[in-house]
Amino acid sequence: MSGHDARPETDAHDSASNETGRAARFAPSRRDLMRTSASAAAAGLVAPAVLGAQSTSALAAPVASAAETLSGEVEIELSINGAQQKLKVEPRTTLLDALRNRANPPLTGSKLVCDRGNCGACSMNEGGKLVYGCLQLAVDARGKDVRTVEGLQQGDELSAVQRAFCEKDASMCGFCTPGFVMAITHCLENHPKADLERIKAACAGNLCRCGTQPHVFEAALSVVQGGAK
Repeated sequence: MSGHDARPETDAHDSASNETGRAARFAPSRRDLMRTSASAAAAGLVAPAVLGAQSTSALAAPVASAAETLSGEVEIELSINGAQQKLKVEPRTTLLDALRNRANPPLTGSKLVCDRGNCGACSMNEGGKLVYGCLQLAVDARGKDVRTVEGLQQGDELSAVQRAFCEKDASMCGFCTPGFVMAITHCLENHPKADLERIKAACAGNLCRCGTQPHVFEAALSVVQGGAK
Protein backbone atom coordinates (compact mmCIF):
# COMPACT_ATOMS: atom_id res chain seq x y z
CA MET A 1 0.00 0.00 0.00
CA SER A 2 1.37 3.41 -0.90
CA GLY A 3 2.10 6.06 1.67
CA HIS A 4 -0.72 8.09 0.22
CA ASP A 5 -3.17 5.22 0.79
CA ALA A 6 -1.97 4.59 4.36
CA ARG A 7 -2.53 8.18 5.60
CA PRO A 8 -6.35 7.93 6.01
CA GLU A 9 -5.95 4.72 8.00
CA THR A 10 -3.40 6.37 10.26
CA ASP A 11 -5.63 9.46 10.70
CA ALA A 12 -8.58 7.25 11.59
CA HIS A 13 -6.49 5.38 14.16
CA ASP A 14 -5.26 8.68 15.69
CA SER A 15 -8.83 10.01 15.82
CA ALA A 16 -10.05 6.90 17.57
CA SER A 17 -7.21 7.15 20.07
CA ASN A 18 -8.04 10.80 20.77
CA GLU A 19 -11.69 9.97 21.35
CA THR A 20 -10.73 7.17 23.72
CA GLY A 21 -8.38 9.47 25.61
CA ARG A 22 -11.01 12.18 25.81
CA ALA A 23 -13.61 9.74 27.14
CA ALA A 24 -11.14 8.54 29.73
CA ARG A 25 -10.42 12.08 30.87
CA PHE A 26 -14.08 13.01 31.29
CA ALA A 27 -15.36 9.65 32.59
CA PRO A 28 -16.24 9.92 36.31
CA SER A 29 -13.84 8.12 38.59
CA ARG A 30 -14.94 5.72 41.32
CA ARG A 31 -14.24 8.45 43.86
CA ASP A 32 -16.46 10.89 41.95
CA LEU A 33 -19.29 8.37 41.85
CA MET A 34 -19.03 7.75 45.58
CA ARG A 35 -18.92 11.49 46.34
CA THR A 36 -21.99 12.15 44.16
CA SER A 37 -23.92 9.28 45.74
CA ALA A 38 -23.08 10.52 49.24
CA SER A 39 -24.20 14.07 48.36
CA ALA A 40 -27.47 12.82 46.93
CA ALA A 41 -28.12 10.72 50.03
CA ALA A 42 -27.37 13.65 52.31
CA ALA A 43 -29.70 15.91 50.31
CA GLY A 44 -32.42 13.29 50.61
CA LEU A 45 -32.03 13.29 54.37
CA VAL A 46 -31.57 17.03 54.87
CA ALA A 47 -34.34 18.32 52.62
CA PRO A 48 -37.20 16.61 54.50
CA ALA A 49 -35.69 17.76 57.78
CA VAL A 50 -35.53 21.37 56.58
CA LEU A 51 -39.05 21.25 55.19
CA GLY A 52 -40.27 19.67 58.40
CA ALA A 53 -38.62 22.39 60.48
CA GLN A 54 -40.18 25.07 58.31
CA SER A 55 -43.60 23.50 58.66
CA THR A 56 -43.19 23.24 62.43
CA SER A 57 -42.02 26.86 62.59
CA ALA A 58 -44.96 28.01 60.54
CA LEU A 59 -47.36 26.18 62.82
CA ALA A 60 -45.70 27.49 65.97
CA ALA A 61 -45.55 31.10 64.75
CA PRO A 62 -48.50 33.29 65.68
CA VAL A 63 -50.95 33.87 62.85
CA ALA A 64 -50.17 37.23 61.22
CA SER A 65 -52.96 39.73 61.11
CA ALA A 66 -54.80 39.86 57.81
CA ALA A 67 -53.64 42.53 55.38
CA GLU A 68 -55.67 45.70 55.54
CA THR A 69 -58.12 46.11 52.70
CA LEU A 70 -59.21 49.62 51.78
CA SER A 71 -61.60 50.71 49.07
CA GLY A 72 -63.47 53.81 48.09
CA GLU A 73 -62.95 56.98 50.08
CA VAL A 74 -61.67 56.50 53.62
CA GLU A 75 -60.92 58.91 56.44
CA ILE A 76 -57.39 58.88 57.82
CA GLU A 77 -55.61 60.94 60.44
CA LEU A 78 -52.13 62.26 59.75
CA SER A 79 -49.60 64.17 61.82
CA ILE A 80 -48.72 67.10 59.57
CA ASN A 81 -46.22 69.71 60.72
CA GLY A 82 -46.90 68.84 64.36
CA ALA A 83 -50.69 68.94 64.13
CA GLN A 84 -53.18 66.11 63.76
CA GLN A 85 -55.46 66.41 60.79
CA LYS A 86 -58.18 64.17 59.37
CA LEU A 87 -58.39 63.79 55.62
CA LYS A 88 -60.63 61.83 53.29
CA VAL A 89 -58.61 60.05 50.65
CA GLU A 90 -58.74 57.06 48.35
CA PRO A 91 -56.23 54.24 48.95
CA ARG A 92 -54.42 55.30 45.76
CA THR A 93 -54.13 58.97 46.78
CA THR A 94 -50.51 60.07 47.05
CA LEU A 95 -49.26 61.94 50.07
CA LEU A 96 -48.52 64.94 47.85
CA ASP A 97 -52.05 64.98 46.45
CA ALA A 98 -53.54 64.61 49.92
CA LEU A 99 -51.56 67.57 51.28
CA ARG A 100 -52.22 69.82 48.31
CA ASN A 101 -55.87 68.97 47.66
CA ARG A 102 -57.32 67.27 50.74
CA ALA A 103 -55.71 69.07 53.67
CA ASN A 104 -57.42 72.04 55.31
CA PRO A 105 -55.90 74.49 54.69
CA PRO A 106 -54.21 73.11 51.56
CA LEU A 107 -50.45 72.73 51.88
CA THR A 108 -49.21 73.72 48.43
CA GLY A 109 -45.57 74.39 49.29
CA SER A 110 -44.55 70.96 48.00
CA LYS A 111 -44.83 71.22 44.23
CA LEU A 112 -46.36 68.77 41.78
CA VAL A 113 -44.00 68.84 38.80
CA CYS A 114 -42.93 65.49 37.32
CA ASP A 115 -45.25 63.27 39.41
CA ARG A 116 -42.77 60.44 38.86
CA GLY A 117 -40.11 60.88 41.53
CA ASN A 118 -37.61 62.39 39.11
CA CYS A 119 -37.33 66.07 40.04
CA GLY A 120 -37.51 66.33 43.83
CA ALA A 121 -39.84 69.33 43.84
CA CYS A 122 -42.20 67.49 46.20
CA SER A 123 -39.49 66.46 48.70
CA MET A 124 -40.74 66.30 52.27
CA ASN A 125 -39.89 64.60 55.54
CA GLU A 126 -41.87 61.52 56.49
CA GLY A 127 -41.00 59.68 59.66
CA GLY A 128 -37.53 61.23 59.74
CA LYS A 129 -36.74 60.32 56.14
CA LEU A 130 -36.58 62.55 53.09
CA VAL A 131 -39.12 61.24 50.57
CA TYR A 132 -40.81 62.20 47.33
CA GLY A 133 -44.41 62.99 48.20
CA CYS A 134 -45.57 61.94 44.74
CA LEU A 135 -44.34 58.38 45.36
CA GLN A 136 -45.82 57.91 48.84
CA LEU A 137 -49.38 56.82 49.56
CA ALA A 138 -51.25 58.97 52.03
CA VAL A 139 -52.61 55.92 53.87
CA ASP A 140 -49.04 54.73 54.48
CA ALA A 141 -48.21 57.98 56.27
CA ARG A 142 -50.49 57.14 59.19
CA GLY A 143 -48.54 57.00 62.42
CA LYS A 144 -45.62 58.97 60.99
CA ASP A 145 -44.68 62.61 61.44
CA VAL A 146 -44.97 64.43 58.11
CA ARG A 147 -43.15 67.72 57.71
CA THR A 148 -43.40 69.95 54.66
CA VAL A 149 -41.68 73.21 53.80
CA GLU A 150 -44.49 75.06 55.58
CA GLY A 151 -43.50 73.37 58.82
CA LEU A 152 -39.95 74.73 58.85
CA GLN A 153 -40.74 78.25 59.95
CA GLN A 154 -41.84 79.20 63.45
CA GLY A 155 -44.72 81.62 63.15
CA ASP A 156 -43.53 84.40 60.87
CA GLU A 157 -39.86 83.54 61.38
CA LEU A 158 -38.20 81.63 58.56
CA SER A 159 -35.75 78.85 59.26
CA ALA A 160 -32.03 79.43 58.77
CA VAL A 161 -32.09 77.55 55.46
CA GLN A 162 -35.08 79.53 54.20
CA ARG A 163 -33.42 82.82 55.13
CA ALA A 164 -30.19 81.76 53.43
CA PHE A 165 -32.09 80.99 50.22
CA CYS A 166 -33.49 84.50 50.26
CA GLU A 167 -30.14 86.13 51.06
CA LYS A 168 -28.19 84.15 48.43
CA ASP A 169 -30.85 84.48 45.74
CA ALA A 170 -31.12 80.69 45.56
CA SER A 171 -34.44 80.58 43.73
CA MET A 172 -35.46 81.45 40.20
CA CYS A 173 -38.89 80.27 39.05
CA GLY A 174 -39.45 78.75 42.50
CA PHE A 175 -40.90 75.38 41.52
CA CYS A 176 -37.86 73.45 42.70
CA THR A 177 -37.11 75.68 45.70
CA PRO A 178 -39.22 73.89 48.36
CA GLY A 179 -37.65 70.55 47.44
CA PHE A 180 -34.12 71.95 47.70
CA VAL A 181 -34.94 73.62 51.01
CA MET A 182 -36.23 70.33 52.43
CA ALA A 183 -33.28 68.33 51.09
CA ILE A 184 -30.70 70.73 52.55
CA THR A 185 -32.58 71.02 55.83
CA HIS A 186 -32.58 67.23 56.17
CA CYS A 187 -28.88 67.12 55.32
CA LEU A 188 -27.85 69.78 57.81
CA GLU A 189 -30.00 68.35 60.59
CA ASN A 190 -28.05 65.10 60.23
CA HIS A 191 -24.69 66.66 59.29
CA PRO A 192 -24.43 70.18 60.75
CA LYS A 193 -20.84 70.53 59.50
CA ALA A 194 -21.52 69.23 56.00
CA ASP A 195 -19.03 70.20 53.32
CA LEU A 196 -19.80 71.08 49.72
CA GLU A 197 -19.52 67.50 48.48
CA ARG A 198 -21.99 66.21 51.06
CA ILE A 199 -24.39 69.05 50.27
CA LYS A 200 -24.20 68.26 46.56
CA ALA A 201 -24.88 64.61 47.30
CA ALA A 202 -27.87 65.56 49.45
CA CYS A 203 -29.31 67.51 46.51
CA ALA A 204 -28.59 64.83 43.92
CA GLY A 205 -32.27 63.94 43.72
CA ASN A 206 -33.38 67.53 43.09
CA LEU A 207 -33.38 69.20 39.69
CA CYS A 208 -33.31 72.91 38.84
CA ARG A 209 -33.92 73.73 35.18
CA CYS A 210 -33.05 77.37 35.80
CA GLY A 211 -29.47 76.48 36.76
CA THR A 212 -29.42 78.10 40.18
CA GLN A 213 -27.56 75.25 41.90
CA PRO A 214 -24.46 77.39 42.65
CA HIS A 215 -26.64 79.75 44.68
CA VAL A 216 -28.31 76.81 46.39
CA PHE A 217 -24.95 75.40 47.45
CA GLU A 218 -23.80 78.85 48.58
CA ALA A 219 -26.91 79.21 50.72
CA ALA A 220 -26.34 75.82 52.33
CA LEU A 221 -22.69 76.56 53.09
CA SER A 222 -23.62 79.89 54.63
CA VAL A 223 -25.85 78.05 57.11
CA VAL A 224 -23.01 75.66 57.95
CA GLN A 225 -20.67 78.59 58.49
CA GLY A 226 -23.25 80.49 60.52
CA GLY A 227 -23.58 83.21 57.91
CA ALA A 228 -27.37 83.10 57.59
CA LYS A 229 -28.91 86.00 59.50
